[in-house]
Amino acid sequence: MPRSPRITALDVLDVRFPTSDQMDGSDAMNPEPDYSAAYVRLRTDAGDGVEGHALAFTTGRGNDVQVNAISALAPFVIGRPVAEIGDDLGGFARSLVHDPQLRWLGPEKGVIHMATGAVVNAAWDLAAKRAGKPVWRFLADMSPAELVAQVDFRWLSDALTPGDALDILERARPGRDERIALLLERGYPAYTTTPGWLGYSDEKLARLARQAVADGFEQIKLKVGASVEDDIRRMRAARQAVGAGIRIAVDANQRWDVQSAIDWMRRIAPWDPYWIEEPTSPDDILGHAAVRRALPPIKVATGEHVANRVVFKQLLQAGAVDIVQIDAARVGGINENIAILLLAAKFGVPVCPHAGGVGLCEMVQHLSMFDFVAVSATMRDRVIEYVDHLHEHFVDPVRVVGGRYLAPTAPGLSAQMHPASLKEYAYPDGPVWAARA
Repeated sequence: MPRSPRITALDVLDVRFPTSDQMDGSDAMNPEPDYSAAYVRLRTDAGDGVEGHALAFTTGRGNDVQVNAISALAPFVIGRPVAEIGDDLGGFARSLVHDPQLRWLGPEKGVIHMATGAVVNAAWDLAAKRAGKPVWRFLADMSPAELVAQVDFRWLSDALTPGDALDILERARPGRDERIALLLERGYPAYTTTPGWLGYSDEKLARLARQAVADGFEQIKLKVGASVEDDIRRMRAARQAVGAGIRIAVDANQRWDVQSAIDWMRRIAPWDPYWIEEPTSPDDILGHAAVRRALPPIKVATGEHVANRVVFKQLLQAGAVDIVQIDAARVGGINENIAILLLAAKFGVPVCPHAGGVGLCEMVQHLSMFDFVAVSATMRDRVIEYVDHLHEHFVDPVRVVGGRYLAPTAPGLSAQMHPASLKEYAYPDGPVWAARA
């Protein structure tokens, strides 16, 4: 009997882009970021050329630490049968977080958990490509029971049981085909952070804000938190540029203590901010709740740096957030994000993913589209973040038209980068970085 195909290599590449040159991505906590990817490639001996691709996102220094953490998972992956992984992606994800020695580095948080997420996402990319489907459709075509099997309910059962999850997914089944057709026809709503980087001039902010509205976006986002006087001026400029009918969200990137967040937001409240994102530490559940109680009608959003499903559970249990923001590369991969989507559905809180970065828009769109088809069954008050940077480096880049993400149709997670980009921006020896050195 011929031997079944196996994983033969887990390649990890350090890829960095000098976005700090133009201050793209700048915020109160990351004034000069270089958007970077600890890039994963799973290779097999199947002979069909199909590979699994994904990445963990960082902002420059430390990307090598993330690369090393992913490389540490290679012994748990190399040699495993491709079919075994693809047939039980939930079991595969759990196997990477249950090793007793690696758990000491977490458990299920930080660099090692992001490494797990990158490897798990690459496995989903590989499985979806072999099935000939984009990941959102690959997920949506699973039965409720198959989806429940993807989730690790440990530490969740006081808020979400397997039975709860099954009920949510079963209730969403009616109208599924119609939602798929609507998604393929109209896409999914987006908002843009492109005008709002903290290092941009007021003129550039206003120009890009007007362009965003002309392009069909109904929400933009500004970075805040370095200077309250600057933020008042920038909010005034943005509101004058877009008018009263466009939502302006603001993002402090964890810059403040609780009372500072409340006081600062009251200063910019006259310009009608829609939400305040990451007003304080992502671990401070009670702090988020206090900010939320103090600032209605301004909503509180967080999730970009939330370490795992347990913290999301507690944020929801404490009534600490109005908006859940998942991230494709922060927690332990697609499996854990399914759990978070189910938690949000259980508590009736909309999910508006964090994206931007490098590859985050490409990957997280699949999760929102799966949520619409199979979990929440709605797009109401839901938008995916969009940033117009670095998409040209991807084989299947996002397509945003009229302020909406068009549903990807190519098989996989949309995370595969062009070989030329991987070579050009490899750190520190790629041509771009060698020339700068």
